[in-house]
Amino acid sequence: MALNVFDHDEYRPPVWKSYLYQLQQEAPHPRRLTCTCEVDNRPKYYGREYHGMISREEADQLLSQAEGSYLIRESQRQPGTYTLALRFGNQTRNFRLYHDGKHFVGEKRFESIHDLVTDGLITLYIETKAAEYIAKMTINPIYEHVGYTTLNQEPTLKKHLPLSPEAPDGPAPVKDNCNAEERLTSLVRRATLRESDLAPKYEKVHNFKVHTFRGPHWCEYCANFMWGLIAQGVKCADCGLNVHKQCSKVVPNDCQPDLRHVKKVYSCDLTTLVKAHNTKRPMVVDMCIQELETRGLQSEGLYRISGFSELIEDVKLAFDRDGEKADISSNAYEDINIITGALKLYFRELPIPLITYDAHPRFIEAAKITDPEKRLESLHEALKLLPPAHCETLRYLMAHLKRVTQHEKENLMSSENLGIVFGPTLMRAPELDAMTALNDIRYQRLVVETLITNEDVLF
Repeated sequence: MALNVFDHDEYRPPVWKSYLYQLQQEAPHPRRLTCTCEVDNRPKYYGREYHGMISREEADQLLSQAEGSYLIRESQRQPGTYTLALRFGNQTRNFRLYHDGKHFVGEKRFESIHDLVTDGLITLYIETKAAEYIAKMTINPIYEHVGYTTLNQEPTLKKHLPLSPEAPDGPAPVKDNCNAEERLTSLVRRATLRESDLAPKYEKVHNFKVHTFRGPHWCEYCANFMWGLIAQGVKCADCGLNVHKQCSKVVPNDCQPDLRHVKKVYSCDLTTLVKAHNTKRPMVVDMCIQELETRGLQSEGLYRISGFSELIEDVKLAFDRDGEKADISSNAYEDINIITGALKLYFRELPIPLITYDAHPRFIEAAKITDPEKRLESLHEALKLLPPAHCETLRYLMAHLKRVTQHEKENLMSSENLGIVFGPTLMRAPELDAMTALNDIRYQRLVVETLITNEDVLF
């Protein structure tokens, strides 16, 4: 089956590098050195590899016969603490050993001592044999040729390239009856995405989480093997990109969330949501505001009066389930306050507020300025600190709220009233003491009030 990819001079199909994979195969295998006598007070989570309170010298002598051999001993210096003694590189290495339901000597946690030692030997062997190679892995990464760089440079699909049936150095082949999309790693899939001419160019950092890969996996940044038994690298929770932990530090901020990873609308990072759905603003914001402006601008106490909480929750579930197909018309929800409640709930549940934690102090500082012109200048500078998707959503919301104030005679909602409602919702404070947070409330109100009144000047 042919796959759509971008026609680009530098594009090459991925060449997965096998050097580190070969090294993992060569790594010493663990050899458990069992204790032949009964040991008193052996912890229940250790087996016959536990030798009790023996010295470093005794452990060294016992392990000297075979590479990869290991035992556990109780520390003579600190009784009640335990040491993993491991033979590697013709010397015995000692590691402080911990157990909290799983075994660990560092960040990784293992179900068994055998797995811990297996992973440790692989890591020690590869990092010893290939230290210089690993240090240079991120130079000339494959990502520059197949990643989002290619995608953004040439947004028009021009050419069909067949998927190569041979990948001798790559991940294990999958069954023939899998569809084309399943055959691709997220890296190659990146080169098959069509980018809409109208799609906003929002920058988004990857949401990397430590991940355990089942079976051989290759880094989609440097194309090198991801070694180890567990937690071999990190995976972006939003787009599925798989990379080494060290490579994640240099991957561009070009995450393109995949709808298969973005499961909901509420409580989802705003930039993640708009990039996943390829929109300028969250659909819940656009749809609620359009509904409100169609039938609610003259409703008394708009945004101040609360709707029935269970029905607001229904709207939230409808958006999470149906996305832009959610029905929020008057046929479904006659009370307009349910729609305002759903919109306010969306902003409250954002993991990063619309006015972000990073920008929050600058907005508060601006609100404290008494001179109106200087305050506007300071707010204008503060707006530049917002991520583009946040700024665009804020602009759209403020324009809407200004239209609400234009019907103040009917709805009784002034910019000051709306500032009281939306201040704490849009700019939740970072971790502050209670008194500081309380003092900030009046400035949050003033920020929103000023943004509404001067929406046409500030945005």
